[in-house]
Formats: sequence, structure tokens, C-alpha cells
Amino acid sequence: MLNHYLETAIQDLKNIQKLIEDDVRDIKSANHDALFERSKIKEHAIVTFENKKALIDNEILNLSKKNPEMELQDILSQKQQELLDEMKQELLTLKEKNKYFAKLLLSVSEFYNSLYSKMLPTENDGYGPNVAKKTSLFELKA
Repeated sequence: MLNHYLETAIQDLKNIQKLIEDDVRDIKSANHDALFERSKIKEHAIVTFENKKALIDNEILNLSKKNPEMELQDILSQKQQELLDEMKQELLTLKEKNKYFAKLLLSVSEFYNSLYSKMLPTENDGYGPNVAKKTSLFELKA
């Protein structure tokens, strides 16, 4: 059972990576609707992976309880150790892809926020949220 959980968890990680790659492609082409539509799919994929990760943890815990005198590397088969290593590598790859996507997302957010504040200036009195200044949308200078 542990092998199955590990294999499907690795596949889930690869699917999440693919979704993030699609997000990066869409954010670069300003296809924001596709990004928003994909967010529910990503959330579901992440929950699915987390559930499988919990099953993996439970299986390993049960194996270690059955063999308390043995080290983990002695309990797990060579194939299981390889799958665990592969899962770790896929997690590291996912982390890097997600980090890159987060940087893009932050850049786009900063761009839109600065554009918005230039079009609709705000002021902050220090006590509450920013409030729009009482100005017209366009300013005419002579």
C-alpha cells in the first residue's frame, strides 16, 4: 500500500507543478481568467496530495511500530526509499516553481496597485485604511 501512496503522491506533485507552469504561462500572457478558474483545481490537487501524504505518514508510522528496534532505512524496501527520495525531489521542484510564480504574481500586483494609485490617488490619515482623494479622474494642466 505504501508504494501505491508514494507513487500517486508523486503524480499529484507533478500535476500541481503542471498547473503552476500553466499559471506562469497565463500570467505572462495576462490571461487572468484562466488563472482564476484554475485556482479551485489547484486547491483540490493540493488537498488530495496532503491526504496522500497523511496516508504515507500513517503507513510509515505503522511499520515503525511493528519494528521498533529497526531503523527506518531497514524497514523500508529499496523501492520505497527511492520513491521517498523522488517525492522529496518533486517537492523541492514544486517549491522552486511556486517561488517563481509568486515573484511574478507580486510584480503584477505591484504594477496594478501603482497604476491604480496613480489613476485614483489615495491618502492615509494614519488611523484607518487609505481613502480616495476628492479629485476628478482626469486632471487638465495648462
